[in-house]
Order: sequence, then structure tokens, then C-alpha cells
Amino acid sequence: MNARGFTTRMRGRGIGLRASVPPPPHHSLREWSPPAPPPGPHRRCGRSAARAPVARKPYGLTPQMRERGIGRRPVAAGFTLVEMLVALLIFGLLSAAGVGVMAYAADNQGVAGRRMDRLGEFQRARAVLKADLLQAAPRRIRQRNGQPSRNAFTGATDGSPALRNGASPMLALVRRGWDNPDAEPRPSLQYVEYRLVEGRLERSVGAALDGAATGRPQRLLDGVHSARIAYHTRGRWNPGWSGGAEALPDAVRLELELDGLGRIEQLFLLPGQVR
Repeated sequence: MNARGFTTRMRGRGIGLRASVPPPPHHSLREWSPPAPPPGPHRRCGRSAARAPVARKPYGLTPQMRERGIGRRPVAAGFTLVEMLVALLIFGLLSAAGVGVMAYAADNQGVAGRRMDRLGEFQRARAVLKADLLQAAPRRIRQRNGQPSRNAFTGATDGSPALRNGASPMLALVRRGWDNPDAEPRPSLQYVEYRLVEGRLERSVGAALDGAATGRPQRLLDGVHSARIAYHTRGRWNPGWSGGAEALPDAVRLELELDGLGRIEQLFLLPGQVR
């Protein structure tokens, strides 16, 4: 039997060998025995043989390995108690500063809003007064008893009670340009009065030009603490108006001390005296 045939026959019996077994030195198979397997792990007959225990060296670190950090356990990164307290302190300071800034901005916004409302109220009152004085007409009215008034334009004297308690008109005049959208049988002239009553600037108009009482006053401005007035005529300013049947001042200077706005001086132009 040759070596190839012997190897094939051994595999057919289920005997696994790592290498081909050389032919027996004798022709009789009864006297032949396979060589002993080499030391170490090997497989025989499809089963794993028990491995021999291997001696291991004890684990150790050299000084060089310790210097390089080999073998050390990783340290978990985190914050200490002192760092957390410092962070909370900084956060608290920033939060307090932010709240203060927001409160300051809100207060300023409220103050600015109230001041703008007050300024708008003053501008509306000034626009009405300016329109009336700019369209003043040198025309006298008739009183309820039928007698004509003495002056075409009436103005209070500076420092008089008319500028404090409203006992008499601060300004009284006839103005042009009274709108008539319904085409009623009436003139385009209108009688207008201005009074200072308990710190309020009020405007009232007459239902008719002659012999009619004024209607319910219109409140133009609140918070008037004091008022001063002057009239420009004949090239100079005068604290009072001399009057005249067909005379008008060239300009009126009105100084008001208002709540929230302070002292404001205004100058109003009039059409002037009719020549």
C-alpha cells in the first residue's frame, strides 16, 4: 500500500490528521502505531483536546510606563463644589443686573409715553388756538340786550383775575371760516371765547353771531398752573389790549406753565389792523 492510499483510507474512517502520515515501515498494520502528536493545542477525531495551562508573568509597570501614564485609570472630568458656587454667584449677579436694566427700560418707556401724550394734548390745543387767532375778523357782536360790544377783540390784562379763575374771557374774538356743510342760513363768522377755569383751558363758541349765549365749553388743556399774556401793537409789546371797534393786535404772546411740560411761551400772529 502506498502513502496516498493509506492517507485516503484513514480519512474514510473519520480520523483527522494535520499532515499525511508516512507509510508504516512494515507491511503489517497490526505492528504499526501512529506517532505521538506534537505538544500544544491540536485537533484529533474532530474534537478539541484540553489545553495545557500556560504560566503567565505577573502584571507590573516599570517607572518609565508610570511616567507616561500607562496603566492609570481614567479620571472623570467634572466641576468642584467651589467652581459650582462661583458659577452660581456669577449667574445671580448677571440675572439681578438684567432685571434691573429691564425694569429701568420699562419705567423709561412709561415716562416717555406719558410725556408724549401730554405733548400731543398741548399741540392739539395750540393748533386750535392758532387757527382761531389767524382767522380773526375785526367785527363786533351784539349782546343779548341788542347793544353792540365795545371792542372787536377782547383780551385780558396780564395779571388780571381772568387769567386765574375764569370770571371773564381771557380772549374773545370773531373768526372767519366757520364750516357750513349743511348750507344753513347763517354767516361763516363765529364768536369764540377762551377761558382759564381751575387750571383748564376751555374754548366755547356761540350758536349765533349776535345775541346768543355760548354753548358747552370744550376742554382743550389740563394742568395749567399759570398764564401770562401780552399783545403786540404799534411796534411794541403791551401787557394789556387797548381795544377798538375795528382794531386787532398784530400778535399775541401767551406763556403757560403746564404740568409735565414746564413753562412754554407761544407766539400767535393775527391778520392785523384793518386800514
